Amino acid sequence: MRGLNRFALTLLLVLSAAAVFGASASAADPCLTIGMLMGGAKNDAGYNQSHYDALMEVQRNLPCVKVIVAEYVSDSEAESVMETMIQQGAKLIIAAGFPFQYPAIAVAERHPDVKFIHPGGWEVRANFGNYFAKTQQTFFLMGVAAGMMTETNKLGFVAGMPLGFTLGNVNGFHLGARAVNPNVETHLVWTFSWGDTTKEAAATQALIDQGCDVITMHLDSPIAVLQAAEAAGVYSIGFMSLESQQFAPTGWVTGLGLTWGDFYTQNAQKVIDGTWAPGFIRMGLAEGFLEIAPFGPSVPQNVREFVLSVTEGFNAGLLNPFTGPIKDQNGVVRIAEGEAWGNEKMGDFDWLVEGIIGSPQ
Repeated sequence: MRGLNRFALTLLLVLSAAAVFGASASAADPCLTIGMLMGGAKNDAGYNQSHYDALMEVQRNLPCVKVIVAEYVSDSEAESVMETMIQQGAKLIIAAGFPFQYPAIAVAERHPDVKFIHPGGWEVRANFGNYFAKTQQTFFLMGVAAGMMTETNKLGFVAGMPLGFTLGNVNGFHLGARAVNPNVETHLVWTFSWGDTTKEAAATQALIDQGCDVITMHLDSPIAVLQAAEAAGVYSIGFMSLESQQFAPTGWVTGLGLTWGDFYTQNAQKVIDGTWAPGFIRMGLAEGFLEIAPFGPSVPQNVREFVLSVTEGFNAGLLNPFTGPIKDQNGVVRIAEGEAWGNEKMGDFDWLVEGIIGSPQ
């Protein structure tokens, strides 16, 4: 094993996953083989685990399905991993990583009989669809909780890469906090990586040193941030997987979980039935793509009730956080009075809302 390079190890992961996970399906004749590749670990309590847990839900819903799982796949390895999955019979590929969009399209063009779905991108082809959750709007609810829980009026946000989608999450969070606490500031720190635990822990401590007493994040895995916040005795709000609460048993407020299980099951069934069609899909809480995590033990009842009441209005379509007038950090009106940004604009942010401390780049 010592002599194997990373690429060989990744292919071994694919092959071993096929043997292990395929055992629960009909070994002789599965109704469908699904391949999933991820950039990280299936148990990261974050982005990768949200996809993996959803795939396991598909297998519970459709026991005749066989799955092939590959973890720690790099961008350069993605095409070869998908080709290996197809050689093993995969007819549905879930390319569960933002950088996998164009590698998956290249493989899709070579295999028109295989269906592909990819999270967070923008491309659609005859056998390639895109999907993601409406997280920017929903982060408003997390901000409401944070704005009610803070005692210092300083909130912290640790974020990976300065993309428009990430900026939208930060903005939505801050708008929610300001809605219930006009004096609050949100302090933003970039790690410029989706997965660097050393930088994530350091960023969290830097925010705590500035007086932030509620910390949230947009990273592949929230574990380092949650553990650093818990060790310092400050509150935390999770994102990505509902499993992250275990890492902050005392300071946990709530969180957002990405819940893809029903959507993956529907896609698998449509491939089996021959009715699958590509799409550009963005759905939220009401449609089952997101779930609000349980509240932690330190959250007062009035906060719980208020956040849930706002959630009801949100799900009923009565609330759009990105309704003008909204100014940026420099006091410039970016969303005019009477204007409302919908989901089609959520990737367009290159600015931060007034009251956020930090750079948009």
